[in-house]
Amino acid sequence: MSYLTLLLILVSVSLSVFAQLLLKVGMSNSTVQASLSSNITVTIMTIFTNMSVLLGVLAYVSSGGIWLLVLSRTDVSKAYPFVGLGFIGTMMFACWFLNEPLTPSKVIGTFVICVGVLLISR
Repeated sequence: MSYLTLLLILVSVSLSVFAQLLLKVGMSNSTVQASLSSNITVTIMTIFTNMSVLLGVLAYVSSGGIWLLVLSRTDVSKAYPFVGLGFIGTMMFACWFLNEPLTPSKVIGTFVICVGVLLISR
């Protein structure tokens, strides 16, 4: 696997992590929360006019586009294990920026994912 392909994988996974955080922030917004008890049209309009949700969706689309480039350059069986790094990034950044708890089971599970990514990527 070339360094460019590895870089593209890491950018795609990073954008996916960033998307998760933006979507969580957007959906935790008090305006969005209040609209969830309204009718479906109001709820959909409120969600999709929220800047964090829109940026999260854009990050996901960008991640998917870059992932298509990755798949054109390498075997999916070599690239896909790196998607597991998204679990690690999402857990860490959710802890740091969203104050979500970091439990021993999350840390152990993340370690197991890291070991798996290392084993499969060789």
